[in-house]
Amino acid sequence: MKLRKALDKAKKAREENVVAMPQAAAVPAPEIKEPRREGVSPVYSQSRSVAVDPQRAAANRCVGIQPNAPETESYKVLRTKILHRIRGNGWNTIMITSTQPGEGKTLTSVNLAFTFAREYNQTVLLVDGDLKRQGINQCLGLNSDVGLIDYLVDDVPLEELIIWPGIDKLSLISGGRTITESSELLGSPKMKTLVREMKTRYDNRYILFDLPPVLSGADALAFAPLVDCIVMVVEAGRTSRRDLQKALEGIPKEKFIGFVLNRQKFSKKDKYKYYYG
Repeated sequence: MKLRKALDKAKKAREENVVAMPQAAAVPAPEIKEPRREGVSPVYSQSRSVAVDPQRAAANRCVGIQPNAPETESYKVLRTKILHRIRGNGWNTIMITSTQPGEGKTLTSVNLAFTFAREYNQTVLLVDGDLKRQGINQCLGLNSDVGLIDYLVDDVPLEELIIWPGIDKLSLISGGRTITESSELLGSPKMKTLVREMKTRYDNRYILFDLPPVLSGADALAFAPLVDCIVMVVEAGRTSRRDLQKALEGIPKEKFIGFVLNRQKFSKKDKYKYYYG
């Protein structure tokens, strides 16, 4: 009835050469959501489209963007192992870190995000949580001038941070300025609210957070309580047992689900070999 009255009113106004608007409450605005039907990629109408630089990505060993790269099989196995652990618990927020800088945690985060996005009925949001050094956009050659700091400090809406890199079912947040007081922001109530919003906003979405190394500062320690689970990247022949033990002592034991062994050398016959424990 309200709609009919509004239309009649608008018609009468036009007849009298008066511009009139229908009642705002009569026709509610449609709610914009990503489709949740099985096998359908989301529509990124509210995300900025920023293209990946293929040459930069290839130079930085982002093999996940290449479906036929032999290394992707190892990431598929890693993805499957992680999903087996988290689906039974209803988890969807994953922190990826390392013990020390240079062990490959950002590259692992990027390749794992690409691999997660290939799953049939799920989407992925990759978030750069290294506020001292935004690395994901650099790794992929993305031109992005906003990131988490803009939300945490300047109240920039979440929708303005999200980038769509042209990969189906994958979006990311990375870019912008850096900051030194990063652990205070990562452990803040505002960051906790943001993680909760990301966790519950869409069905069948996994959120991967790339965090600084555990032993390089307090950032990973401050952020760890906010996520469901933690994966730690270690480098073959470099990461010491002492560093491993010290890093594990700093994170919640109940959230740690395993190591990823990076840069392990193997023969051609073992090229699909993976390490996860």
